[in-house]
Amino acid sequence: MNEGRWIRIEGTVKEDLRREARVAMLEDNPSLKKLASPDNGTMTVFYFENGTATIFSFTEGPKVITL
Repeated sequence: MNEGRWIRIEGTVKEDLRREARVAMLEDNPSLKKLASPDNGTMTVFYFENGTATIFSFTEGPKVITL
């Protein structure tokens, strides 16, 4: 919950087996480089397939975002 809003995420989660996805994850999150590398099997990247995110609020109606 943040400032009276919260989010619900639904969908099918799939594993992304591409090395490029692992490299991108580490580039976007440099602090993980101390714990993992793209090739040592210590990290897995997932993505949503057919997902939706719904943002709820006490003061507004729900906002649905397709992932």
